[in-house]
Amino acid sequence: MGWLADETGLEKCRANHAPLTPLSHLNRAARLFADRTALVYGDVRRSYAEYRARVSRLASALTDAGVRPGHVVSTLLPNIPAQAEAHFGVPAMGGILNAINVRLDVHTVSYILTHAGTKILLVDSQFLTLAEAAIANMEGGAPRLIEVADPAAGHPARGSYTEYEDFIAAGDPGFDWVMPEDEWESLALNYTSGTTGKPKGVVYHHRGAYLSTMGQVVSWRMVMHPVYLTIVPLFHCNGWCHTWMMPLLGGTVVCCRNIDAASIYAAIADEGVTHFGGAPIVLNALIHADPADRRDFSHVVEVFTAGAPPPAATLAAIEPLGFNVTQVYGLTEVYGPGTECLWKADWDAAPDRERYAIKARTGVMMPFLEDCTVLDPGTLAQIPMDAAAEGEIMFRGNGVMKGYYRNPDATAEAFAGGWFRTGDIAIQHPDGYMKITDRSKDVIISGGENVSSVEVEDVLMHHPAVLLCAVVARPDDTWGEVPCAFVEVKPGAEIGEADLIAYARSHLAGFKTPKAVVFGDLPKTSTGKIQKFVLRDRLRRG
Repeated sequence: MGWLADETGLEKCRANHAPLTPLSHLNRAARLFADRTALVYGDVRRSYAEYRARVSRLASALTDAGVRPGHVVSTLLPNIPAQAEAHFGVPAMGGILNAINVRLDVHTVSYILTHAGTKILLVDSQFLTLAEAAIANMEGGAPRLIEVADPAAGHPARGSYTEYEDFIAAGDPGFDWVMPEDEWESLALNYTSGTTGKPKGVVYHHRGAYLSTMGQVVSWRMVMHPVYLTIVPLFHCNGWCHTWMMPLLGGTVVCCRNIDAASIYAAIADEGVTHFGGAPIVLNALIHADPADRRDFSHVVEVFTAGAPPPAATLAAIEPLGFNVTQVYGLTEVYGPGTECLWKADWDAAPDRERYAIKARTGVMMPFLEDCTVLDPGTLAQIPMDAAAEGEIMFRGNGVMKGYYRNPDATAEAFAGGWFRTGDIAIQHPDGYMKITDRSKDVIISGGENVSSVEVEDVLMHHPAVLLCAVVARPDDTWGEVPCAFVEVKPGAEIGEADLIAYARSHLAGFKTPKAVVFGDLPKTSTGKIQKFVLRDRLRRG
């Protein structure tokens, strides 16, 4: 199919074929934009030549430390230069990057380090205690710790471990990068927040990451030399692949450790930030910022927002401040954003209420995917595009993960029928634009973080006073959604809301902890199944 009658001599060779990899972007940028600013963090300014040299030193130092191609190097880092450097430096020596969410609890971090088989862990001084506790909880071999100090942010080196700058100083800036021989080789290992308890390891390949960087340039209508602010944590889908993308355009990455309105406004005004991504909570922070934290700027900042769609009131308030917001949707399994609410000029004249409702749609697939639509999960038939019928959002194409690491059963389930099944329920409009209506796995998206209702329920059920519980999403003006627990108490037992929340907080990361507890009988079907939709309706009605 698609072959000429005579293909003699038309084979792949080094002259006509190279595996696709985002590493190529930085190699090219170091040649074409050597003197341009690649990375900014406070007083730190690094050119592309300096950026690549430091990445090479890191790759060399990891190799000298015994890391080999195929080994996993993990990070516990906020959005600081070392995290950006690791995104290139780890794969540049053939390693697999595993960026761990710094907000996770000790047991989850321990599980990830064990499951991934981490050889070296780069950890910010602020999170050393978390790292040490996680390693102490591990069974089997523990990774070597490299401390990444950030004294300017109030986190100096503790001195117990080799510090990052000393570690890479011993590396070779001329290190010969280990480029993939096959673009299907693994690039990164990202763990989901876990919809059924233990997180799953999502494996990215070089091809998918490369195509994501190319496709998002189109979706974001980017031109040369953008200035990108790292609000999306690089431990979330590798920052939606944006740090890998910036060298493609000779752009500048502005690292942002503390995500607050003052820091964002300052970066826009002082560094000329043109693009950033973030959850609706970020938009709310900018809207409600104190006057002292605001800064004037004269250009329009392009924003990708994902998570719970921003309310119309949020969009109405953010646009006059100088921000153009595009709703995107995706999952760890599709390298971050996989759909966009691609704007049509015809919608410009729509009344504000209608226009903002359209802006909150899940949208259509991005260019690096082969297909994304809403199907009947049982038959895999296309649902009617009537903005009423519901089905499951499904993806296929190069922008889908390789699968779940060391979990073939979960991989087979996710890919059943030749599609990646998201578990997200949506309607589809006649023009193909999708709109999420529910999450079949009851995942709560709070401030951009996925919270498993099953995990929270499991913790609450261990309390001696709790007979039965159900956790659902409660709408929240700040976080988009927060966990709310409905609890039946055992006969004769007593427990207050504050005490139960404190109990949950002692076992869960802060963002997973219920923000409210409602006591009473839970609605159930005749077979005893809790009717969560009834609880959601109660919360929506107030």
